[in-house]
Amino acid sequence: QVQLVESGGGLAQAGGSLRLSCVASGGTFSSYGMGWYRQAPGKQRELVAIISRWGTTNYGDSVKGRFTISRDNAEAMVFLQMNTLKPEDTAIYYCNLGRYWGKGTLVTVSS
Repeated sequence: QVQLVESGGGLAQAGGSLRLSCVASGGTFSSYGMGWYRQAPGKQRELVAIISRWGTTNYGDSVKGRFTISRDNAEAMVFLQMNTLKPEDTAIYYCNLGRYWGKGTLVTVSS
């Protein structure tokens, strides 16, 4: 059973940075793409960033140029570096691998 555990969320000021981490266990991590999604209060879950097994990345339009996704296959981890944070980035951020989801980590950005 694949398990995903996120960490690194918290409170940041607008213009600041946070780095999210997700550690995977119970599966063959390196063979799959992984991603970060987020869900703000009252809104649908949306794509933040995805990274393929080969390291190819893709980003949601609202975070392009500000967020960077990366992965460490040896450690079975995926990261999300978030810079120039905005209040509208406030959401619960979820790590994803196929049909598996983490429980999420809350990011709050104050203006």
